[in-house]
Amino acid sequence: MAHEHHGEMNRRKLLGAALAATAAVTIGGESEARGKTWAAEPPAGFTRLSIPGKVVKVSKGGVMQSNGVYPTQSAARMMLERAMTELTGKANLGEAFKTIVHPDDVVAIKPNGIAGRSTMKMAANKELILEVVKGVMAAGVPASNITIFEQFRDFLYATRCITDKAKLTPAAEFPAGIQTAVHLNKDAVMDEIKVGKIGTKYVTPFTNASVVINVTQLKDHSICGYTGAMKNITHGANINPHHFHEHTASPQIAHMYAQDVVKSRVALHIKDAYQVIYDGGPIDKNPRRRVLHEAVYASTDPVALDHIGWKVVEQLRKDAALPTLKDAGREPSYLRVAGQLGLGVFDDNRISLRAVTL
Repeated sequence: MAHEHHGEMNRRKLLGAALAATAAVTIGGESEARGKTWAAEPPAGFTRLSIPGKVVKVSKGGVMQSNGVYPTQSAARMMLERAMTELTGKANLGEAFKTIVHPDDVVAIKPNGIAGRSTMKMAANKELILEVVKGVMAAGVPASNITIFEQFRDFLYATRCITDKAKLTPAAEFPAGIQTAVHLNKDAVMDEIKVGKIGTKYVTPFTNASVVINVTQLKDHSICGYTGAMKNITHGANINPHHFHEHTASPQIAHMYAQDVVKSRVALHIKDAYQVIYDGGPIDKNPRRRVLHEAVYASTDPVALDHIGWKVVEQLRKDAALPTLKDAGREPSYLRVAGQLGLGVFDDNRISLRAVTL
């Protein structure tokens, strides 16, 4: 089978993944699907937290392990809990995650490991992902209903969430029952949808979930200028991302995210920004263009979060006497389109950044 996973994916609680649609949804001039939208719905009576425009940034210096590459577990725990309590207004991590997930949810966590696939020095960190898992479980979701998935084995291995590429064995720190999966750009069972004039599908670990948590990074991208929350989903969870890179991937990223199958599922974005690549990304090829940032961001709004991340990259480029992304011919204009499509807040005047230093 194309679907490769550790353990058996729990399908029995898939909620609303194939809702019937009486009419086609039009995005970017093309219908999303005919018949099924593959949208997800939360469990009955549950409403997921959504705060457009609100972004939380938690910073703390001196939190890296002795190798200077990975955060300590205690720092990841402290910084995620503060980010989530600031975002939700709740008292602790478990209560905060209860605003995002319900015990009946099937949860997929999508990290980003592409940058560190060869160096093992720049990926969404196992330490932070583990704390996300603990938060989801503290909200009542059993381990067997949680899957950590990536595009390729090397990407997932770079996050250090698995110890064996062949078997996708979860690292020992993860609770028993946690699932892992890779989709290899070919594991998809949903109906084909059209984005522009291009047919595509989102992958099974994504569509099996009733809710997706995005654990992304903050970095420069050689094609679209900046990559963060939105692109980790649009190009990391479908079968043919290479077909959506033309013209700096703008507006394709926005139109891909605007599909019901995506915007109905992805409820929370956690940005692992312990390190930032400000040029030459998304691959970690030049360590001189990778700097410590020692921060964790959290938001339910991918557009606002990415807009702030874009500013971070631009400032680092300015500090290094590099041209702006616009002058470099790769301004991430898809973010402006995403705001126009109502996927989040792009207007600076409507974005609220809550910055906390521990």
